[in-house]
Amino acid sequence: MKTKSNLFKFCLLGAVLLLPTAVQAQFTFTTNADNTLTLTGYTGTGGAVIIPDTTNGMTITSIGVNAFYRKYSLTSVTIGNSVTNIGSTAFYHCTNLTNVTIGNSVTTIRISTFYYCIKLISVTIGNGVTSIEPGAFKSCSNLTNLTLGNSVTNIWNSAFQDCTSLKSLTIPNSVTSISIGTTAFSGCSSLKSVTDDMTTIGRELSSIYSLTHLIIGDHATTVSSGAFDHFGSLVSLTIGNSVTSIGNSAFHYCSGLTSVTIGNSVTNIGSSAFQICSLLRGVYFRGNAPSLGSFVFTGDTNATVYYLPGTTGWDNWVSPPPAVLWNPQAQTGDGSFGVQTNQFGFNITGTTNIPIVVEACTNLANSGWMPLQTCKLTNGSIYFSDPQWTNYPGRFYRLRSP
Repeated sequence: MKTKSNLFKFCLLGAVLLLPTAVQAQFTFTTNADNTLTLTGYTGTGGAVIIPDTTNGMTITSIGVNAFYRKYSLTSVTIGNSVTNIGSTAFYHCTNLTNVTIGNSVTTIRISTFYYCIKLISVTIGNGVTSIEPGAFKSCSNLTNLTLGNSVTNIWNSAFQDCTSLKSLTIPNSVTSISIGTTAFSGCSSLKSVTDDMTTIGRELSSIYSLTHLIIGDHATTVSSGAFDHFGSLVSLTIGNSVTSIGNSAFHYCSGLTSVTIGNSVTNIGSSAFQICSLLRGVYFRGNAPSLGSFVFTGDTNATVYYLPGTTGWDNWVSPPPAVLWNPQAQTGDGSFGVQTNQFGFNITGTTNIPIVVEACTNLANSGWMPLQTCKLTNGSIYFSDPQWTNYPGRFYRLRSP
């Protein structure tokens, strides 16, 4: 009798699922023409919700429009890898939702999907997502952790507008379009650090007025004209080794910019690219001297250009700003190297007055370099010592530019 009873229950449930609308535990579904399911509603009590790949032998491929609309009891959601589509406003106004994990089969995050999820802190976007539509995460004011999958190609206007707690962002090289000059990241008032790995860097970040640290990744080849014109908050800039050209006025009037590192492939810097960057003090080139347009560094700047040993073209550099060889070396063969007065240290020599940073780490395989001292080589030499060396079983040191 027990076996027959279970069989009867299974057959009855199967019959119910074949109806146009079905209910399974805490979810409601409709059956699609291809015999897959669309999740249309949520009837559970909230908390952490996991959307499975299948239910009763049928695959869940979609989350419908408004499926979790204003479900205030929802605190976290994990979307399975079978789901390919999330409908517009599916999680709109889920004001207690804190964590979201989106599976690898979802291709598009639709309009206003997570709009006004004001307690949302962390989002992991699967590697299948190619497009993030307007308002997808708009007004998620507590969003601090955002991991974009490496297949995202398009980020639309207002996608992350008013995410006021977002502090850092990495844009993968798969992204080919961010709605230019619109509001994709406008109102992200805490967003200060961006790594942009798009192939061509344009005006896609033009609304991030709080940006202080910018890294242009090694997949980028061009920084477009005017890309960061008037970014007054920008303090430090690193340009990757694949960039060959920096456009006219690319960093014009970046009045807070103090330090720039330029990759080893740049061959041309356009007119006024760094004009009126009045606080700029160091421009560190990793490669050969580029060709310059007019007024590249003019406008009340006290910058110095630094170049590396073995690079070429610097004999023909026309000042201002002056070009100086950056060549610090730790001296391991003289009497300074080793332990003296209970401190490990060594001499550092090089061109007079070049700036350096001495860093240390304890594990080269998982390096977390920590700055120990920032200084200049007064008269071409300085003695560095590490009073904390006895606190570590082993320590590695390196020299870098500020």
